[in-house]
Amino acid sequence: DPDMPFVPSIPEDQFILVEEGDPTVIPCRTSDPDAQVTLTDSLDKVVSALYDTKQGFIGNFPAGSYTCKTMAKGVEFKSDEFLVYIIRATSQLPVEIEALKTVYKTGETIVVTCVVFDNEVVNLQWNYPGKVKEKGLIKLDDIKVPSQKLVYTLTIPEASVKDTGDYECTARHATKEVKENKKVVITVHDKGFVHLEPQFSPLETVNLHEVKNFVVDVQ
Repeated sequence: DPDMPFVPSIPEDQFILVEEGDPTVIPCRTSDPDAQVTLTDSLDKVVSALYDTKQGFIGNFPAGSYTCKTMAKGVEFKSDEFLVYIIRATSQLPVEIEALKTVYKTGETIVVTCVVFDNEVVNLQWNYPGKVKEKGLIKLDDIKVPSQKLVYTLTIPEASVKDTGDYECTARHATKEVKENKKVVITVHDKGFVHLEPQFSPLETVNLHEVKNFVVDVQ
């Protein structure tokens, strides 16, 4: 099609996530397989890369914006802009879950954190008793120094007995079929309690000047 030499791209194709050091494809394809295509960067400089008419330009590209150009009937055409993002990621998905405490009283605030290490882009989902009512507040902190970690914090204000149960986070890798999940059990009591276990009889005797210990286990 001389009036549309570049095959229209969908928005998902224009944002390209690639791991550090990995090759990727800038998917500008032409409707004429014999068309001569050049790739330019944000400074309009020509970028040298292998071109495959069925895929696009293949190579190791730095992060930035790229545009393809071609000629049709003496007129220059430009493709859509493609944005390449370089992400830090590992083939493994180290995940840790942590709760400040696992036993709460009604009215207290439950706080659980899930930390993903050495990966910049992941899809993380929470499962917990109050999820159906969207009771939890989720915050993300992206920490890069001294090392890369994503800290997801789930906060449940005004906890009730119904918030007792499993708190689970599931992380999925951005570019690989890898997932990891961690779980912690949280218990919420209607009110606080103390359990005493005396290790002595209701009536004890002691000799004059004798030293005697009375031990009580407190839970």
